[in-house]
Amino acid sequence: MNRSLYGMKLEEIMEALKLEKKFQARIVRDNLVKGVTDFSEMTSLSKKDRERLSYDAMTTKVIERQESESTVKLAIRLSDGLVIECVRLSDGRDRFTACLSSQVGCAMGCAFCKTGTMGLRRNLEPGEIIEQFVHLEKLGEEISHIVFMGMGEPLNNFTAVMEAIQVLHDPEQFNISYRKITISTSGFVPGIHKLTELELPLKLAVSLVTADDNKRSRIMRINRTYPLSELKKALISFQHHENKRITLEYCMLKGYNTGKEDAEKLRKFMSGMDALVNLIPWNPVEGMEFETPTDVEIRAFTNELKKLNINYSIRREKGRVISGACGQLASKIE
Repeated sequence: MNRSLYGMKLEEIMEALKLEKKFQARIVRDNLVKGVTDFSEMTSLSKKDRERLSYDAMTTKVIERQESESTVKLAIRLSDGLVIECVRLSDGRDRFTACLSSQVGCAMGCAFCKTGTMGLRRNLEPGEIIEQFVHLEKLGEEISHIVFMGMGEPLNNFTAVMEAIQVLHDPEQFNISYRKITISTSGFVPGIHKLTELELPLKLAVSLVTADDNKRSRIMRINRTYPLSELKKALISFQHHENKRITLEYCMLKGYNTGKEDAEKLRKFMSGMDALVNLIPWNPVEGMEFETPTDVEIRAFTNELKKLNINYSIRREKGRVISGACGQLASKIE
């Protein structure tokens, strides 16, 4: 099958598998949710059906696994031969998070991100998104949180991402709370507006990087179409509806966005919204001109943030060694 059973309604599963009764489709769906994807192992189905459906239901296949500390990265081959990556993260306190991709490659072309060097190959289908989650759960730990921070711009594949989220949230399926799902965007304003209209308690993270329009336009093409003034209006509107703190992802680039003036512009941008700045020292990507700031530079920048009463946290990446950290995902195997 080229189309994944994950994400299908019971009627669609019946039609796809030529099942006669709805309860049979429910048996298949319940097994799929548990990670049982080989029909021969779905013992609640009749022997006749198990023999007729003698194959694995997954349309995607793990072709490479890399592990470093508490981070696991999977390379997954899709049915058309293209490859994506997803990551399982751990906070060290037995809480596991799935970092999922929404596209093969990315059209945003952010200058500091490896995925952007691929260009956009295509959008992922809802089932292909869900199957990433299933592959990560098969590693052996229960996953409680999901972040759409993998390959691609989630809000540029809005319908498929939201359909996948509905399935992952469904209490009869994966039962992940909306409040434990985060969508990260580079600042695609129309998508933020659409997300606001849905009025779902999803979390929103924005890759801000800098609150200087000129600097942001230089390294993030999306800012040339949706500058900071439009982005801020969209974020305030989202927050007004959801009454939820927004995360501003701030990738620190040595000598570029870590000065006193950068901190002051960040403070001005944050005025009027409840936001947390998540500082991310740039993760090295071969062939890119940027450098990771030194500890001294980071300390000087955080001191400026403290003076301005800016709420911040620092993310220390654990997946750098396997190129599984923020901005490092890009499939080389095709």
